[in-house]
Amino acid sequence: MNHLREKPFNLNDSQIAWVKSSLDSLTIDEKISQLFCLIAYSSDQNYLKYLAKDLKVGGIMCRTMPKNEVLATVKGLQQESRIPMLISANLEAGGNGVCTEGTRIGSQMQVAATNNPEMATRLGEVCGKEGSALGVNWSFAPIIDIDYNFRNPITNTRTFGSNPEQVAELGKRYVEALQSYDVAAAIKHFPGDGVDERDQHLVTSINDFSTEKWDETFGNAYKASIDAGAKSVMIGHILQPAYTKYFNPEIKDEDILPASLSYELTTKLLKEKLGFNGLVITDSTTMAGMVIPMSREQAVPQTIAAGCDMFLFTKNIEEDFSFMKKGFENGVITPERLDEAVTKILALKASLNLPQKQKDRTLIPDEEQVDTFLGTDLHKQWEVECADQSITLVKEEKNVLPINSNKYKRVLVYGIETKQGNIGFGAKEGAVNAFVKKLENSGYVVDVFQPKPGFEGMMTPYNEIQENYDLIIYIANMATKSNQTIVRIEWEEPMGSNVPVYFTEVPTIFISLENPYHLIDVPRVKTYINTFGSSDVIINKLIEKLEGISSFKGVSPVDAFCGMWDTRLQ
Repeated sequence: MNHLREKPFNLNDSQIAWVKSSLDSLTIDEKISQLFCLIAYSSDQNYLKYLAKDLKVGGIMCRTMPKNEVLATVKGLQQESRIPMLISANLEAGGNGVCTEGTRIGSQMQVAATNNPEMATRLGEVCGKEGSALGVNWSFAPIIDIDYNFRNPITNTRTFGSNPEQVAELGKRYVEALQSYDVAAAIKHFPGDGVDERDQHLVTSINDFSTEKWDETFGNAYKASIDAGAKSVMIGHILQPAYTKYFNPEIKDEDILPASLSYELTTKLLKEKLGFNGLVITDSTTMAGMVIPMSREQAVPQTIAAGCDMFLFTKNIEEDFSFMKKGFENGVITPERLDEAVTKILALKASLNLPQKQKDRTLIPDEEQVDTFLGTDLHKQWEVECADQSITLVKEEKNVLPINSNKYKRVLVYGIETKQGNIGFGAKEGAVNAFVKKLENSGYVVDVFQPKPGFEGMMTPYNEIQENYDLIIYIANMATKSNQTIVRIEWEEPMGSNVPVYFTEVPTIFISLENPYHLIDVPRVKTYINTFGSSDVIINKLIEKLEGISSFKGVSPVDAFCGMWDTRLQ
Protein backbone atom coordinates (compact mmCIF):
# COMPACT_ATOMS: atom_id res chain seq x y z
CA MET A 1 0.00 0.00 0.00
CA ASN A 2 2.98 2.31 -0.34
CA HIS A 3 1.37 4.00 -3.36
CA LEU A 4 -1.17 5.50 -0.96
CA ARG A 5 1.61 7.66 0.47
CA GLU A 6 1.82 9.41 -2.88
CA LYS A 7 -0.38 12.09 -4.46
CA PRO A 8 -3.32 12.54 -4.24
CA PHE A 9 -3.98 10.67 -0.97
CA ASN A 10 -0.64 11.35 0.79
CA LEU A 11 -1.52 8.98 3.64
CA ASN A 12 0.61 8.56 6.74
CA ASP A 13 1.34 5.29 8.57
CA SER A 14 -1.71 5.39 10.82
CA GLN A 15 -4.03 6.19 7.92
CA ILE A 16 -2.61 3.33 5.86
CA ALA A 17 -3.04 1.03 8.85
CA TRP A 18 -6.71 2.05 9.05
CA VAL A 19 -7.19 1.35 5.33
CA LYS A 20 -5.61 -2.10 5.68
CA SER A 21 -7.50 -3.08 8.83
CA SER A 22 -10.80 -1.82 7.39
CA LEU A 23 -10.26 -3.74 4.15
CA ASP A 24 -9.42 -6.92 6.07
CA SER A 25 -12.56 -6.55 8.19
CA LEU A 26 -14.94 -6.52 5.22
CA THR A 27 -16.74 -9.54 3.82
CA ILE A 28 -17.04 -9.94 0.06
CA ASP A 29 -20.60 -8.60 0.18
CA GLU A 30 -19.47 -5.61 2.24
CA LYS A 31 -16.65 -4.89 -0.22
CA ILE A 32 -19.15 -4.96 -3.07
CA SER A 33 -21.43 -2.63 -1.12
CA GLN A 34 -18.59 -0.13 -0.72
CA LEU A 35 -18.44 0.18 -4.51
CA PHE A 36 -21.84 1.88 -4.62
CA CYS A 37 -22.57 5.59 -4.29
CA LEU A 38 -26.34 6.02 -4.16
CA ILE A 39 -28.60 9.05 -3.86
CA ALA A 40 -30.44 10.86 -1.10
CA TYR A 41 -33.41 12.99 -2.07
CA SER A 42 -34.82 13.32 1.45
CA SER A 43 -33.96 12.92 5.11
CA ASP A 44 -36.30 9.98 5.71
CA GLN A 45 -34.50 8.18 8.54
CA ASN A 46 -35.72 4.69 7.66
CA TYR A 47 -34.34 5.04 4.13
CA LEU A 48 -31.04 6.45 5.39
CA LYS A 49 -30.68 3.61 7.89
CA TYR A 50 -31.35 1.13 5.09
CA LEU A 51 -28.57 2.67 3.00
CA ALA A 52 -26.01 2.94 5.80
CA LYS A 53 -26.68 -0.04 8.06
CA ASP A 54 -28.34 -2.61 5.82
CA LEU A 55 -26.74 -1.97 2.43
CA LYS A 56 -23.51 -0.49 3.89
CA VAL A 57 -22.80 1.52 0.75
CA GLY A 58 -19.60 3.49 0.38
CA GLY A 59 -21.14 6.84 -0.41
CA ILE A 60 -24.22 8.96 -1.02
CA MET A 61 -24.90 11.94 -3.22
CA CYS A 62 -27.19 14.63 -1.83
CA ARG A 63 -29.45 16.51 -4.19
CA THR A 64 -30.18 20.11 -3.22
CA MET A 65 -32.34 20.25 -0.10
CA PRO A 66 -33.07 22.78 2.65
CA LYS A 67 -30.30 23.09 5.24
CA ASN A 68 -32.10 21.18 7.98
CA GLU A 69 -32.78 18.25 5.66
CA VAL A 70 -29.14 18.10 4.57
CA LEU A 71 -28.00 18.06 8.19
CA ALA A 72 -30.53 15.36 9.09
CA THR A 73 -29.41 13.32 6.08
CA VAL A 74 -25.72 13.53 6.99
CA LYS A 75 -26.43 12.72 10.62
CA GLY A 76 -28.69 9.79 9.74
CA LEU A 77 -26.06 8.30 7.43
CA GLN A 78 -22.90 8.84 9.45
CA GLN A 79 -24.25 7.71 12.80
CA GLU A 80 -25.38 4.41 11.27
CA SER A 81 -22.18 3.73 9.27
CA ARG A 82 -19.40 1.62 10.77
CA ILE A 83 -17.06 2.86 8.06
CA PRO A 84 -17.59 6.61 7.57
CA MET A 85 -19.45 7.46 4.43
CA LEU A 86 -18.52 9.66 1.49
CA ILE A 87 -21.15 12.42 1.23
CA SER A 88 -21.13 14.08 -2.17
CA ALA A 89 -22.95 16.89 -3.96
CA ASN A 90 -22.86 18.73 -7.29
CA LEU A 91 -21.00 21.80 -6.01
CA GLU A 92 -20.57 23.26 -9.48
CA ALA A 93 -21.66 26.85 -8.85
CA GLY A 94 -21.46 27.17 -5.07
CA GLY A 95 -22.92 25.87 -1.83
CA ASN A 96 -26.36 26.02 -3.43
CA GLY A 97 -25.46 22.69 -5.06
CA VAL A 98 -26.33 20.92 -1.82
CA CYS A 99 -28.39 23.40 0.18
CA THR A 100 -31.07 25.88 -0.85
CA GLU A 101 -29.61 28.41 1.60
CA GLY A 102 -26.13 28.04 0.13
CA THR A 103 -24.32 30.76 -1.81
CA ARG A 104 -24.40 30.63 -5.60
CA ILE A 105 -21.18 32.27 -6.76
CA GLY A 106 -21.92 31.59 -10.42
CA SER A 107 -21.88 28.99 -13.15
CA GLN A 108 -18.41 27.92 -14.25
CA MET A 109 -18.80 29.87 -17.49
CA GLN A 110 -19.88 32.93 -15.54
CA VAL A 111 -16.75 32.59 -13.42
CA ALA A 112 -14.65 32.31 -16.59
CA ALA A 113 -16.34 35.38 -18.11
CA THR A 114 -15.01 37.56 -15.27
CA ASN A 115 -11.56 37.02 -16.83
CA ASN A 116 -10.35 36.91 -13.24
CA PRO A 117 -8.75 33.56 -12.29
CA GLU A 118 -9.12 34.43 -8.61
CA MET A 119 -12.89 33.99 -9.05
CA ALA A 120 -12.35 30.24 -9.61
CA THR A 121 -10.42 30.12 -6.35
CA ARG A 122 -13.32 31.87 -4.64
CA LEU A 123 -15.77 29.39 -6.16
CA GLY A 124 -13.74 26.46 -4.83
CA GLU A 125 -13.43 28.11 -1.43
CA VAL A 126 -17.17 28.70 -1.10
CA CYS A 127 -17.94 25.14 -2.20
CA GLY A 128 -15.40 23.78 0.28
CA LYS A 129 -16.35 25.95 3.22
CA GLU A 130 -20.14 25.69 2.86
CA GLY A 131 -20.06 22.04 1.80
CA SER A 132 -17.87 20.90 4.68
CA ALA A 133 -19.97 22.87 7.18
CA LEU A 134 -22.94 20.74 6.10
CA GLY A 135 -21.02 17.46 6.27
CA VAL A 136 -20.30 17.14 2.55
CA ASN A 137 -16.83 15.71 1.93
CA TRP A 138 -16.88 15.17 -1.84
CA SER A 139 -17.74 17.59 -4.65
CA PHE A 140 -18.72 16.27 -8.07
CA ALA A 141 -16.90 19.22 -9.61
CA PRO A 142 -15.17 20.98 -11.26
CA ILE A 143 -16.27 20.24 -14.80
CA ILE A 144 -13.17 19.95 -17.00
CA ASP A 145 -15.20 19.57 -20.19
CA ILE A 146 -14.35 22.05 -22.95
CA ASP A 147 -17.31 23.63 -24.74
CA TYR A 148 -16.09 23.22 -28.32
CA ASN A 149 -19.51 22.48 -29.82
CA PHE A 150 -22.05 25.23 -29.20
CA ARG A 151 -24.84 22.78 -30.06
CA ASN A 152 -24.04 20.52 -27.11
CA PRO A 153 -27.16 20.60 -24.91
CA ILE A 154 -25.54 19.63 -21.60
CA THR A 155 -22.09 21.28 -21.25
CA ASN A 156 -22.73 24.95 -22.07
CA THR A 157 -22.52 27.28 -19.03
CA ARG A 158 -21.54 24.37 -16.78
CA THR A 159 -18.04 24.54 -18.33
CA PHE A 160 -15.26 27.11 -18.01
CA GLY A 161 -15.60 27.73 -21.75
CA SER A 162 -13.88 26.68 -24.94
CA ASN A 163 -10.30 27.79 -24.28
CA PRO A 164 -8.38 24.72 -23.03
CA GLU A 165 -5.72 26.80 -21.25
CA GLN A 166 -8.38 28.75 -19.38
CA VAL A 167 -10.26 25.55 -18.49
CA ALA A 168 -7.02 24.01 -17.17
CA GLU A 169 -6.13 27.04 -15.05
CA LEU A 170 -9.58 27.61 -13.56
CA GLY A 171 -10.14 23.91 -12.90
CA LYS A 172 -6.83 23.66 -11.07
CA ARG A 173 -7.65 26.71 -8.94
CA TYR A 174 -11.04 25.28 -7.96
CA VAL A 175 -9.46 21.95 -6.97
CA GLU A 176 -6.78 23.54 -4.80
CA ALA A 177 -9.22 25.81 -2.97
CA LEU A 178 -11.91 23.16 -2.48
CA GLN A 179 -9.63 20.45 -1.15
CA SER A 180 -8.12 22.74 1.48
CA TYR A 181 -11.40 22.19 3.36
CA ASP A 182 -11.20 18.36 3.41
CA VAL A 183 -13.65 18.14 0.52
CA ALA A 184 -12.45 15.98 -2.37
CA ALA A 185 -12.80 17.18 -5.95
CA ALA A 186 -14.13 14.89 -8.69
CA ILE A 187 -12.98 16.31 -12.01
CA LYS A 188 -15.41 15.37 -14.76
CA HIS A 189 -16.45 14.02 -17.32
CA PHE A 190 -13.37 12.09 -18.50
CA PRO A 191 -12.31 11.75 -21.33
CA GLY A 192 -14.08 15.05 -21.97
CA ASP A 193 -17.52 16.23 -23.06
CA GLY A 194 -18.27 19.20 -25.31
CA VAL A 195 -17.10 17.92 -28.69
CA ASP A 196 -20.22 16.00 -29.69
CA GLU A 197 -23.54 17.84 -30.01
CA ARG A 198 -25.29 14.96 -28.26
CA ASP A 199 -25.86 14.27 -24.57
CA GLN A 200 -24.38 11.22 -22.84
CA HIS A 201 -27.51 11.04 -20.69
CA LEU A 202 -29.38 9.98 -23.83
CA VAL A 203 -26.79 8.39 -26.13
CA THR A 204 -23.20 7.18 -25.96
CA SER A 205 -21.56 10.40 -27.13
CA ILE A 206 -18.15 10.79 -28.78
CA ASN A 207 -14.99 12.79 -28.22
CA ASP A 208 -13.53 12.38 -31.71
CA PHE A 209 -10.26 14.29 -31.25
CA SER A 210 -7.03 12.70 -32.46
CA THR A 211 -4.63 11.55 -29.74
CA GLU A 212 -2.41 14.56 -30.43
CA LYS A 213 -5.27 17.07 -30.26
CA TRP A 214 -6.70 15.38 -27.17
CA ASP A 215 -3.31 15.63 -25.43
CA GLU A 216 -3.10 19.36 -26.21
CA THR A 217 -6.62 20.11 -24.99
CA PHE A 218 -8.49 17.74 -22.69
CA GLY A 219 -5.30 15.91 -21.71
CA ASN A 220 -3.58 19.08 -20.53
CA ALA A 221 -6.72 20.27 -18.74
CA TYR A 222 -7.10 17.01 -16.82
CA LYS A 223 -3.36 16.80 -16.13
CA ALA A 224 -3.42 20.28 -14.58
CA SER A 225 -6.01 19.23 -12.00
CA ILE A 226 -4.35 15.85 -11.44
CA ASP A 227 -1.03 17.59 -10.78
CA ALA A 228 -2.86 19.96 -8.42
CA GLY A 229 -3.88 16.93 -6.36
CA ALA A 230 -7.43 16.17 -7.48
CA LYS A 231 -8.46 13.17 -5.40
CA SER A 232 -11.00 11.68 -7.81
CA VAL A 233 -12.10 11.60 -11.43
CA MET A 234 -15.63 11.05 -12.71
CA ILE A 235 -15.75 8.93 -15.85
CA GLY A 236 -18.24 9.77 -18.60
CA HIS A 237 -20.20 7.48 -20.89
CA ILE A 238 -18.20 8.99 -23.74
CA LEU A 239 -16.25 7.29 -26.51
CA GLN A 240 -12.70 8.36 -27.39
CA PRO A 241 -11.98 6.24 -30.47
CA ALA A 242 -8.48 7.56 -31.19
CA TYR A 243 -7.05 6.61 -27.82
CA THR A 244 -9.00 3.37 -27.67
CA LYS A 245 -7.37 2.34 -30.95
CA TYR A 246 -3.99 3.65 -29.80
CA PHE A 247 -4.01 1.19 -26.91
CA ASN A 248 -5.90 -1.54 -28.78
CA PRO A 249 -5.09 -1.28 -32.51
CA GLU A 250 -7.05 -4.42 -33.43
CA ILE A 251 -10.35 -3.30 -31.92
CA LYS A 252 -13.33 -3.08 -34.27
CA ASP A 253 -15.37 0.11 -34.39
CA GLU A 254 -18.46 -1.66 -33.07
CA ASP A 255 -16.49 -2.83 -30.02
CA ILE A 256 -15.26 0.61 -28.95
CA LEU A 257 -16.69 1.34 -25.49
CA PRO A 258 -17.41 4.51 -23.52
CA ALA A 259 -14.80 5.38 -20.92
CA SER A 260 -16.99 4.06 -18.10
CA LEU A 261 -16.67 0.56 -19.61
CA SER A 262 -13.29 0.93 -21.31
CA TYR A 263 -10.09 -0.51 -19.86
CA GLU A 264 -8.16 1.37 -22.54
CA LEU A 265 -9.48 4.78 -21.46
CA THR A 266 -9.90 4.38 -17.71
CA THR A 267 -6.86 2.28 -16.87
CA LYS A 268 -4.40 2.77 -19.74
CA LEU A 269 -5.05 6.45 -20.51
CA LEU A 270 -6.15 7.94 -17.19
CA LYS A 271 -4.28 5.84 -14.66
CA GLU A 272 -1.16 4.88 -16.57
CA LYS A 273 -0.52 7.61 -19.16
CA LEU A 274 -1.77 10.56 -17.10
CA GLY A 275 -0.50 9.00 -13.87
CA PHE A 276 -3.72 9.37 -11.89
CA ASN A 277 -3.46 7.54 -8.57
CA GLY A 278 -6.76 8.60 -6.98
CA LEU A 279 -10.29 7.25 -6.95
CA VAL A 280 -12.30 6.80 -10.15
CA ILE A 281 -16.11 6.93 -10.11
CA THR A 282 -18.55 6.47 -12.96
CA ASP A 283 -20.96 9.18 -13.95
CA SER A 284 -24.59 8.34 -13.21
CA THR A 285 -25.23 4.77 -14.32
CA THR A 286 -28.88 5.57 -14.96
CA MET A 287 -27.78 7.30 -18.18
CA ALA A 288 -28.49 5.61 -21.48
CA GLY A 289 -24.92 6.19 -22.61
CA MET A 290 -23.64 3.38 -20.39
CA VAL A 291 -26.02 0.61 -21.38
CA ILE A 292 -26.37 1.19 -25.12
CA PRO A 293 -23.16 -0.78 -25.86
CA MET A 294 -24.09 -3.85 -23.76
CA SER A 295 -26.73 -5.24 -21.40
CA ARG A 296 -26.96 -3.74 -17.93
CA GLU A 297 -26.10 -7.11 -16.40
CA GLN A 298 -22.78 -7.00 -18.29
CA ALA A 299 -22.19 -3.27 -17.90
CA VAL A 300 -22.50 -3.07 -14.11
CA PRO A 301 -19.44 -5.24 -13.29
CA GLN A 302 -17.60 -4.11 -16.42
CA THR A 303 -17.31 -0.59 -14.96
CA ILE A 304 -15.16 -1.96 -12.14
CA ALA A 305 -13.23 -4.32 -14.42
CA ALA A 306 -12.43 -1.35 -16.67
CA GLY A 307 -10.84 0.52 -13.78
CA CYS A 308 -13.65 2.47 -12.10
CA ASP A 309 -13.60 2.17 -8.32
CA MET A 310 -17.13 3.34 -7.52
CA PHE A 311 -20.49 2.95 -9.22
CA LEU A 312 -22.77 6.01 -9.14
CA PHE A 313 -26.52 5.41 -8.60
CA THR A 314 -28.56 2.40 -9.64
CA LYS A 315 -31.57 1.69 -11.83
CA ASN A 316 -32.78 -0.78 -9.22
CA ILE A 317 -30.77 -1.22 -6.03
CA GLU A 318 -31.29 -4.94 -5.51
CA GLU A 319 -30.85 -5.81 -9.18
CA ASP A 320 -27.66 -3.80 -9.66
CA PHE A 321 -26.18 -5.25 -6.46
CA SER A 322 -26.92 -8.73 -7.78
CA PHE A 323 -25.37 -7.86 -11.17
CA MET A 324 -22.21 -6.64 -9.43
CA LYS A 325 -21.93 -9.73 -7.23
CA LYS A 326 -22.57 -12.04 -10.17
CA GLY A 327 -19.81 -10.25 -12.06
CA PHE A 328 -17.44 -11.00 -9.18
CA GLU A 329 -18.51 -14.62 -9.00
CA ASN A 330 -18.09 -15.02 -12.77
CA GLY A 331 -14.61 -13.51 -12.74
CA VAL A 332 -15.43 -10.27 -14.59
CA ILE A 333 -14.24 -8.54 -11.42
CA THR A 334 -11.20 -10.35 -10.03
CA PRO A 335 -10.54 -10.47 -6.26
CA GLU A 336 -7.47 -8.29 -6.86
CA ARG A 337 -9.48 -5.65 -8.76
CA LEU A 338 -12.18 -5.65 -6.07
CA ASP A 339 -9.60 -5.12 -3.33
CA GLU A 340 -7.87 -2.44 -5.37
CA ALA A 341 -11.14 -0.53 -5.85
CA VAL A 342 -12.16 -0.78 -2.20
CA THR A 343 -8.66 0.24 -1.13
CA LYS A 344 -9.03 3.43 -3.19
CA ILE A 345 -12.41 4.12 -1.57
CA LEU A 346 -11.00 3.65 1.92
CA ALA A 347 -7.92 5.70 1.04
CA LEU A 348 -10.07 8.60 -0.10
CA LYS A 349 -11.95 8.44 3.20
CA ALA A 350 -8.69 8.35 5.14
CA SER A 351 -7.24 11.27 3.16
CA LEU A 352 -10.28 13.34 4.16
CA ASN A 353 -9.67 12.44 7.82
CA LEU A 354 -13.07 10.78 8.08
CA PRO A 355 -11.90 7.97 10.44
CA GLN A 356 -10.30 10.50 12.79
CA LYS A 357 -13.38 12.72 12.67
CA GLN A 358 -15.53 9.68 13.43
CA LYS A 359 -13.30 8.92 16.42
CA ASP A 360 -13.40 12.55 17.58
CA ARG A 361 -17.17 12.72 17.04
CA THR A 362 -16.82 15.64 14.64
CA LEU A 363 -18.01 13.74 11.56
CA ILE A 364 -21.57 15.00 12.09
CA PRO A 365 -21.80 18.80 11.66
CA ASP A 366 -22.49 21.06 14.61
CA GLU A 367 -25.91 22.42 13.66
CA GLU A 368 -25.41 25.55 15.75
CA GLN A 369 -22.23 26.42 13.85
CA VAL A 370 -23.51 25.88 10.29
CA ASP A 371 -24.90 29.38 9.83
CA THR A 372 -21.51 30.91 10.60
CA PHE A 373 -20.20 29.35 7.37
CA LEU A 374 -23.29 29.36 5.15
CA GLY A 375 -24.16 32.40 3.03
CA THR A 376 -21.73 34.70 4.82
CA ASP A 377 -21.46 38.38 3.99
CA LEU A 378 -18.14 37.72 2.26
CA HIS A 379 -19.60 34.94 0.12
CA LYS A 380 -22.55 37.13 -0.86
CA GLN A 381 -20.14 39.94 -1.75
CA TRP A 382 -18.23 37.54 -4.00
CA GLU A 383 -21.50 36.55 -5.68
CA VAL A 384 -22.22 40.21 -6.45
CA GLU A 385 -18.68 40.77 -7.72
CA CYS A 386 -18.89 37.71 -9.95
CA ALA A 387 -22.14 38.99 -11.47
CA ASP A 388 -20.71 42.47 -11.94
CA GLN A 389 -17.53 41.24 -13.65
CA SER A 390 -19.10 38.56 -15.87
CA ILE A 391 -22.02 40.14 -17.75
CA THR A 392 -20.79 40.44 -21.33
CA LEU A 393 -21.79 42.87 -24.07
CA VAL A 394 -21.18 40.72 -27.14
CA LYS A 395 -22.15 43.32 -29.74
CA GLU A 396 -23.69 46.78 -29.59
CA GLU A 397 -25.60 49.11 -31.86
CA LYS A 398 -24.41 52.68 -31.52
CA ASN A 399 -26.46 55.03 -29.35
CA VAL A 400 -28.88 52.35 -28.08
CA LEU A 401 -27.21 51.94 -24.68
CA PRO A 402 -27.51 53.14 -22.02
CA ILE A 403 -31.26 53.04 -21.56
CA ASN A 404 -33.48 55.03 -19.19
CA SER A 405 -37.19 55.64 -18.81
CA ASN A 406 -36.96 59.11 -20.33
CA LYS A 407 -35.20 57.89 -23.46
CA TYR A 408 -37.30 54.73 -23.85
CA LYS A 409 -40.58 55.12 -21.96
CA ARG A 410 -42.57 52.40 -23.73
CA VAL A 411 -40.88 48.99 -23.78
CA LEU A 412 -42.05 45.77 -25.39
CA VAL A 413 -40.53 42.67 -23.78
CA TYR A 414 -40.39 39.31 -25.51
CA GLY A 415 -39.84 36.69 -22.82
CA ILE A 416 -38.47 33.29 -23.84
CA GLU A 417 -38.23 30.51 -21.26
CA THR A 418 -37.81 26.75 -21.41
CA LYS A 419 -41.25 25.20 -21.74
CA GLN A 420 -40.69 21.51 -21.00
CA GLY A 421 -40.38 20.32 -17.39
CA ASN A 422 -37.77 21.71 -15.02
CA ILE A 423 -36.12 24.82 -16.37
CA GLY A 424 -32.58 23.44 -16.22
CA PHE A 425 -29.23 23.33 -14.40
CA GLY A 426 -29.02 26.29 -12.04
CA ALA A 427 -31.56 28.40 -13.92
CA LYS A 428 -34.03 30.44 -11.91
CA GLU A 429 -37.63 29.96 -12.95
CA GLY A 430 -39.51 33.23 -13.30
CA ALA A 431 -36.40 35.29 -14.10
CA VAL A 432 -38.14 36.93 -17.07
CA ASN A 433 -40.97 38.16 -14.85
CA ALA A 434 -38.45 39.41 -12.29
CA PHE A 435 -36.69 41.40 -15.01
CA VAL A 436 -39.99 42.93 -16.18
CA LYS A 437 -40.92 43.98 -12.64
CA LYS A 438 -37.58 45.68 -12.14
CA LEU A 439 -38.07 47.63 -15.38
CA GLU A 440 -41.51 48.73 -14.23
CA ASN A 441 -40.13 49.75 -10.84
CA SER A 442 -37.59 51.91 -12.68
CA GLY A 443 -40.35 53.89 -14.41
CA TYR A 444 -40.68 52.09 -17.75
CA VAL A 445 -44.10 51.28 -19.15
CA VAL A 446 -43.72 47.63 -20.09
CA ASP A 447 -45.85 45.36 -22.22
CA VAL A 448 -45.03 41.67 -22.42
CA PHE A 449 -45.63 40.18 -25.85
CA GLN A 450 -48.46 37.68 -26.08
CA PRO A 451 -48.95 35.78 -29.35
CA LYS A 452 -52.34 36.24 -30.97
CA PRO A 453 -54.11 33.65 -33.09
CA GLY A 454 -54.23 34.44 -36.77
CA PHE A 455 -53.13 33.56 -40.24
CA GLU A 456 -51.36 35.29 -43.09
CA GLY A 457 -53.11 38.59 -43.75
CA MET A 458 -54.72 38.68 -40.27
CA MET A 459 -51.73 39.35 -37.99
CA THR A 460 -50.85 42.43 -35.93
CA PRO A 461 -50.11 45.38 -38.24
CA TYR A 462 -46.40 46.06 -38.61
CA ASN A 463 -46.76 49.75 -37.84
CA GLU A 464 -48.48 49.03 -34.52
CA ILE A 465 -45.19 47.94 -32.98
CA GLN A 466 -43.30 50.82 -34.55
CA GLU A 467 -45.77 53.43 -33.32
CA ASN A 468 -46.40 52.09 -29.80
CA TYR A 469 -42.91 51.23 -28.52
CA ASP A 470 -39.61 53.04 -28.07
CA LEU A 471 -37.55 49.94 -27.26
CA ILE A 472 -37.80 46.17 -27.70
CA ILE A 473 -36.05 43.81 -25.28
CA TYR A 474 -35.77 40.08 -25.80
CA ILE A 475 -34.85 38.17 -22.68
CA ALA A 476 -34.22 34.42 -22.95
CA ASN A 477 -33.93 32.06 -19.98
CA MET A 478 -33.12 28.72 -21.58
CA ALA A 479 -30.65 26.47 -19.78
CA THR A 480 -29.02 23.11 -20.29
CA LYS A 481 -30.75 20.16 -18.66
CA SER A 482 -30.99 16.41 -18.87
CA ASN A 483 -33.34 14.82 -21.41
CA GLN A 484 -33.38 17.66 -23.91
CA THR A 485 -31.44 17.35 -27.14
CA ILE A 486 -31.12 21.05 -28.00
CA VAL A 487 -31.06 24.42 -26.24
CA ARG A 488 -32.53 26.42 -29.10
CA ILE A 489 -35.41 28.87 -29.25
CA GLU A 490 -38.79 27.53 -30.28
CA TRP A 491 -40.61 30.48 -31.83
CA GLU A 492 -44.30 31.15 -31.32
CA GLU A 493 -47.13 30.42 -33.70
CA PRO A 494 -48.32 31.71 -36.06
CA MET A 495 -45.27 31.88 -38.33
CA GLY A 496 -42.72 32.79 -35.66
CA SER A 497 -44.72 35.73 -34.41
CA ASN A 498 -42.06 36.69 -31.86
CA VAL A 499 -39.01 36.52 -34.17
CA PRO A 500 -36.97 39.77 -34.07
CA VAL A 501 -37.91 41.68 -37.23
CA TYR A 502 -38.36 45.26 -36.01
CA PHE A 503 -34.73 46.12 -35.24
CA THR A 504 -34.41 48.38 -38.30
CA GLU A 505 -37.25 50.56 -36.96
CA VAL A 506 -37.21 50.06 -33.16
CA PRO A 507 -33.99 49.75 -31.10
CA THR A 508 -33.76 46.09 -30.07
CA ILE A 509 -31.70 44.41 -27.35
CA PHE A 510 -31.40 40.65 -26.95
CA ILE A 511 -30.37 39.33 -23.52
CA SER A 512 -29.58 35.69 -22.83
CA LEU A 513 -29.60 34.83 -19.15
CA GLU A 514 -28.30 31.28 -19.63
CA ASN A 515 -27.33 29.73 -22.99
CA PRO A 516 -24.70 32.08 -24.51
CA TYR A 517 -25.24 30.89 -28.08
CA HIS A 518 -28.62 32.38 -29.04
CA LEU A 519 -27.08 34.57 -31.75
CA ILE A 520 -27.30 31.51 -34.00
CA ASP A 521 -31.08 32.10 -34.07
CA VAL A 522 -31.09 35.93 -33.95
CA PRO A 523 -28.01 36.75 -36.05
CA ARG A 524 -29.01 40.26 -37.12
CA VAL A 525 -29.95 41.59 -33.70
CA LYS A 526 -27.55 44.49 -33.25
CA THR A 527 -27.20 44.56 -29.46
CA TYR A 528 -26.65 41.24 -27.69
CA ILE A 529 -25.79 40.50 -24.04
CA ASN A 530 -24.87 37.27 -22.20
CA THR A 531 -25.18 36.98 -18.41
CA PHE A 532 -24.41 33.23 -17.92
CA GLY A 533 -27.00 32.98 -15.14
CA SER A 534 -30.46 34.05 -14.07
CA SER A 535 -30.25 34.76 -10.33
CA ASP A 536 -31.72 37.86 -8.71
CA VAL A 537 -28.20 39.20 -8.16
CA ILE A 538 -27.47 38.88 -11.88
CA ILE A 539 -30.77 40.54 -12.85
CA ASN A 540 -29.96 43.48 -10.57
CA LYS A 541 -26.50 43.92 -12.06
CA LEU A 542 -27.92 43.55 -15.58
CA ILE A 543 -30.33 46.46 -15.02
CA GLU A 544 -27.45 48.59 -13.70
CA LYS A 545 -25.43 47.92 -16.83
CA LEU A 546 -28.32 48.54 -19.19
CA GLU A 547 -28.86 51.93 -17.54
CA GLY A 548 -25.18 52.85 -17.60
CA ILE A 549 -24.78 52.81 -13.81
CA SER A 550 -22.14 50.13 -14.21
CA SER A 551 -19.98 49.19 -17.19
CA PHE A 552 -19.96 45.86 -19.00
CA LYS A 553 -16.81 44.04 -17.82
CA GLY A 554 -17.28 40.45 -19.00
CA VAL A 555 -15.05 38.74 -21.56
CA SER A 556 -16.73 35.89 -23.42
CA PRO A 557 -15.02 32.53 -22.72
CA VAL A 558 -16.68 31.07 -25.83
CA ASP A 559 -17.43 32.14 -29.39
CA ALA A 560 -20.84 33.72 -28.89
CA PHE A 561 -20.98 34.27 -32.67
CA CYS A 562 -21.15 30.48 -33.15
CA GLY A 563 -18.60 30.54 -35.96
CA MET A 564 -21.07 32.29 -38.30
CA TRP A 565 -20.28 35.42 -40.30
CA ASP A 566 -23.76 36.91 -40.23
CA THR A 567 -23.95 36.92 -36.42
CA ARG A 568 -21.22 39.59 -36.42
CA LEU A 569 -23.08 41.96 -38.72
CA GLN A 570 -24.71 45.18 -37.55
